[in-house]
Amino acid sequence: MERRGGAAVEGATQHEGSVPGGSEPVHHSVPRLYYGWIIIAIAFCTMALSVTARTAFSLFLPPLLEEFAWDRADTAGAFSFGFLCSALMSPLAGRVMDRRGPRVVIAGGALMMTAGLLLATRVSSLVELYLSLGLLVGAGANLMSYSAQSQYLPNWFVRQRGLAISLAFSGVGVGAITLLPWLQTVIVESGWREACLWLAAMLGFTIIPLSAFVRRRPQDVGQWPDGDAPGEHAGAVRRSAAVVDPQWVARTWTLAAAVRTARFWWICLGFFSALVAWYAVQVHQTRYLTEIGFTPSEAAWALGLVSVVGIPGQILLGAWSDRVGREIVWAIGCAGFAICYGCLLALEHAPWHSLLVVMVVVQGFLGYSLTSVMGAIVAEIFEGPHFAAIFGLINVAILGGGAFGPWVAGVLHDASGNYRAAFWLCLLLSLVSAFAIYKAAPRQIRRVGRFRPATGGPGSPSSI
Repeated sequence: MERRGGAAVEGATQHEGSVPGGSEPVHHSVPRLYYGWIIIAIAFCTMALSVTARTAFSLFLPPLLEEFAWDRADTAGAFSFGFLCSALMSPLAGRVMDRRGPRVVIAGGALMMTAGLLLATRVSSLVELYLSLGLLVGAGANLMSYSAQSQYLPNWFVRQRGLAISLAFSGVGVGAITLLPWLQTVIVESGWREACLWLAAMLGFTIIPLSAFVRRRPQDVGQWPDGDAPGEHAGAVRRSAAVVDPQWVARTWTLAAAVRTARFWWICLGFFSALVAWYAVQVHQTRYLTEIGFTPSEAAWALGLVSVVGIPGQILLGAWSDRVGREIVWAIGCAGFAICYGCLLALEHAPWHSLLVVMVVVQGFLGYSLTSVMGAIVAEIFEGPHFAAIFGLINVAILGGGAFGPWVAGVLHDASGNYRAAFWLCLLLSLVSAFAIYKAAPRQIRRVGRFRPATGGPGSPSSI
C-alpha cells in the first residue's frame, strides 16, 4: 500500500482473489511489521539487563558489608548517590532525548554502566564505591530503564499504550529470574567482583549494539502510531475522541508552562512517594530477610521472584489501564506496596514462608504495575513536542524518591536497630502516592478505552 503525502511505500505483498460470481479480482494488502513492536522488543531486552544490573546492588550489599565493615547507611548510600546524580542529570537527558532521540541517551547509559561495573572490581574505599556502583552504574541504568523508556515509548502507541509499555517493562522480571539467582551463585563461588565482570560483558555486547536500532517515534520510519495507515486518519480520530478537556490539550505544553500547573506537582509528589517505597524495599529486602532467619539463597530467590510475578501483573494491569484509567491501576500498585510493607513488619514476628510468598506476590504482581502507567500518566496530560523535557524534570522527583528511599531506610535502621520505622514510613508514602495521582487526574484530560461512533451517526466517537 502506498503512503500518502510523499511518504515511503509500505512493504506490502499483494494477493489476488476473486469475488463471488467471477467478477474482477480483489487485491489484498499485507502490511509490513509495525516497527513499534521491534522497539518494544529492544526495550524489553534493555530493561532486562539494565534494571537487573542495578538491582544486583542488593546482592552485593551483604558481601560489601562483610568485606569492608562499613556502616549500613553509608554503604547503601552508594545506591542512593547514583539516583541523586541521575536526578541532577535528568533535565539535561530529557532535552537530549527531545533533540537527539533515545539512541544517544541509551547508548550513553550502557557505556556508563559498563565502565562502572568494571571499575567496581577495583573498589577499596567508600569514595570508589560511590563513583563506580553509585554514580556510573546507578546513573547509567536510569538512562536506559523506566524513566528513559517512558519518554519515547508512548509515542509509538495510542490505543494500546498501557499494554505496549507493560510488555516492554516485563523484561525486568525475565532478567531478574534468569540472572539474579545465577549472580548470587557467582557471588558465593567466585565473589561479587566476578559478578560485576559478567554484568559488564553482557551490557557491552548486547545493549550498545541494540541501541543503534532505537527510534524516537513511528514517523521516523515512515509509520504512524499503532501501525495505522495515515490515509485513514485513524490515530487522529482516536486522539480527538479521547479528549475531555480540549482547551488543555490544544495548548503546546512547554516545560515552563507545565511547572506552573498543580497537575505537574501532584505528579511529582505521587512519583516521589512511590519510588521511596519501591527502592527502599528493593535495596534492603535481602539483608532484612537474612537478619530475621531466612537463608541468603531464599532471600536472593525472593528478590528475583518479585520481578517474575511482576511480569503478568505489569501486562494484565497495564492492559487494563487502557480500559479503566491510569489512576485506578496506579492506586492498585500503591496498595501492593502498602500490603508488602505490612507483610514485612509481620515477618519480623512470624517469619513464615507463606507470609514471605504473599509479600513477594503483592510487591511484584501489584506494585510493579506502576511502571506500566507511569509514562502514560504524563503523556496524557503533557503530550506534545516538549514531552521528554517535561518528563525529564518530573524524573528528578522519580530519581529523588529512588535515592531517598534506600538512604532513609538505612538511617532509620542504624538509629533504631531495626527497620520498623522505615517500613511504616514507606507504607504511609504508598497511600500518599495513590492520592496524589488521583489529584493529577489524567482522566480529566483524555479518556482511555476503545472509542466507537456515537448513536447519532458515524464519525461522532464516544467512549465505552
